[in-house]
Amino acid sequence: MSGHSGQASPVRAIGGSALKGTVRVPGDKSISHRAFLFGGLAAGRTRVTGLLEGEDVLATGRAMRQMGARIERDGAAWVIDGVGNGALLEPEGVLDFGNAGTGSRLTMGLVGTYDFSATFVGDASLSRRPMARVLDPLRQMGTQVVARSGDRLPLSLHGPRTAAPIVYRVPMASAQVKSAVLLAGLNAPGTTTVIEPVMTRDHTERMLEGFGANVAVDTDAAGVRTIRLEGQGRLVAVPDFVVPGDPSSAAFLVVAALIVPGSDILIENALMNPTRTGLIDTLREMGADIDILNLRESGGETVADLAVRHSTLRGVTVPAARAPSMIDEYPVLAVAAAFAEGTTRMEGLDELRVKESDRLAAVAAGLAANRVVHEEGPDWLSVEGRGSGKGIGGGVVATHLDHRIAMSFLVMGLASAEPVTVDDGTMIATSFPEFMGLVDGLGGTLEPLAVA
Repeated sequence: MSGHSGQASPVRAIGGSALKGTVRVPGDKSISHRAFLFGGLAAGRTRVTGLLEGEDVLATGRAMRQMGARIERDGAAWVIDGVGNGALLEPEGVLDFGNAGTGSRLTMGLVGTYDFSATFVGDASLSRRPMARVLDPLRQMGTQVVARSGDRLPLSLHGPRTAAPIVYRVPMASAQVKSAVLLAGLNAPGTTTVIEPVMTRDHTERMLEGFGANVAVDTDAAGVRTIRLEGQGRLVAVPDFVVPGDPSSAAFLVVAALIVPGSDILIENALMNPTRTGLIDTLREMGADIDILNLRESGGETVADLAVRHSTLRGVTVPAARAPSMIDEYPVLAVAAAFAEGTTRMEGLDELRVKESDRLAAVAAGLAANRVVHEEGPDWLSVEGRGSGKGIGGGVVATHLDHRIAMSFLVMGLASAEPVTVDDGTMIATSFPEFMGLVDGLGGTLEPLAVA
C-alpha cells in the first residue's frame, strides 16, 4: 500500500437513474504537456484553454518558465509568451519534474541540443525510472550527459555548439522517445529523421505542424512511419489553443450512458485522434448508439462532440492490434461487456499487467465480486454478458489504488441491479478529479461511505 497517504474512502454506486445532460471532461494530459512546451518555444502569444492542471503538467510549465517563456494564468486560460525556436535561455537552478515522466523526457529532448547546461531532478519514484532510451539518441546528436547513477535522475545535459541531425530508428514503441528526438531536432541544422516501426500516439507530429514546423510523415506498405523534421525553422504561436478532452476520461461517461437505461448525454470537445479512439470503434461494433458531431480541427488535432444514448450491446472479439489505441480503456470495456448480449473476448492485454496495478487481474477479480461470468488468460479476457443489469452487482471491488479500476466499477454500479462498492475512491483525483461531480450532475448516484 505504499505511495498512498491517509485513510481509504470507499464509494458506492447505486443504479436506477438515467443519465442526462451535457458535460466536458478534463483536458488530455499528453497534449497539455506539449501545449506548455510548444507554446513556450513558439514566437508570439499562445492562449491555452482546457489544460489539465495536474501536478505533472504544471511541472513542465515551470521548466519552460525557467528557460525564458512567460506563462501566466488568466481566468480559466493560460497565456504563454514564447521565446522563439532556438532562443531558450539557460535555466537558473535545477529543473524539478516531481513525478512527471513525460514532462522530463520531452524537455530533455528539447534542451539537449542547446549549448548550455540544464540539470534535471525528480521525486524518488521518477529518480528510479530509466532515461537511457531518451539519452542515447541525444548523445548521437552531440549532447554530453553527466549522471550519478546510470542514466537516471538527477542528471545534467550540455548540448553541443552545433547539434548533428540524425536518422534514428526507435527501438521500442514509445511516443516519448520519438517526441524527444523530434524536439531535439528543432534546434539542429538540417533534417532530423525518426523511423517508427510501430505507430504510437502522434500528438507531437500534429502539434509541430500546428505550430508551423516543416514536418513530413510517410508510411510504407508495412506500416513503418518515417518522420522528417526540418530544424531551426520558425515556430509560430497558436492564438487560441484548446486542449481536447481526454478520451480515457470520456470513456467512463460514454460506457455509463450506454448501459444505464434511458440515458442520453452529450460529451463536448472529445479528442478523436485515430491513435486514441479504439474504445469508440469497439463500442460501435458492439451496437453502441454514439453519434460523432461537429468534427473539427484544433491545434493540429481532431476533436468532436459525442452524443451517447442507452444501447443494446452485443459481444465482439477485440483484436490484439487494437490494444495500443485503447490500452487504458479495457477495464471499462469489460464493464460494458458485462451488459452486452453474448461473449466479448479481448486479446493482446499483456501491457495491462504492468500498469498502476495488475489491471487484468484487478478487472477479473472485480467481475467475480459482482457475479459476472468471465475467463482470464495471461494476455486475454473473456466476459459473458447478461444483456442487462439483472443479477449483476452487490460486490465490493479491491481497487489496488488504481483510479481506472475504481471508476470502471462505479460505472458498473450505475447500471447493475444491486449497488457496487469500491474499497477506495481517493485516487480518482490523480486523473479525473471531476468524475464524481460530473456523474452527480448527470443524475447518477455515487455515495462516499463512512469508514467503520
